Amino acid sequence: MNLNFQNRQQLLTILALVAIGLWAGDSLLLSPLLKSWEQRKTTIKDLRQKIDKGTQLLSREHSVRDHWQTMRTNMLPSEVSAAEGQVLKAFDQWSQDSRISITSVRPQWKRTAEEYATLECRVDAYGSMSTITRFLYEVEHDSVALKIDSIELSARDSDGSQLNLGLQVSGLQLSANTR
Repeated sequence: MNLNFQNRQQLLTILALVAIGLWAGDSLLLSPLLKSWEQRKTTIKDLRQKIDKGTQLLSREHSVRDHWQTMRTNMLPSEVSAAEGQVLKAFDQWSQDSRISITSVRPQWKRTAEEYATLECRVDAYGSMSTITRFLYEVEHDSVALKIDSIELSARDSDGSQLNLGLQVSGLQLSANTR
């Protein structure tokens, strides 16, 4: 009977040591390895996406460079008065082409960095739906590089045949040394 008790005690000791060994192996080896494997898997996925994006960018390099060159040649002149004059002249031409009535153009310069500045213009105008759409078409398709930031339309009369247009546009001006 004494021998049987010792065998049980040894068996329980061995089982306890095996359980502790399994727990330690799981917490010290298996879990960290699985976590590391998942992190590597995520990193590899991200790197593959970046490689695909880079490959696509390289395949479009010529068109991207051409687009950038077009933007650089059509951006606002580096002198403030010349830039404002170009934008005001463009608005005058667009309003004549579309037969819209411009009530005000308020240019404002924003300098957030030394390398560039932004000319933001608030334009208020009125006209029919067709004159407003023609005006917006002229703004979007002209060689002057202006971006439409916001458009507000409201009815000027009760039947909606005349509309008010509030337009916010911005243009980029690079400093002379970054051109």
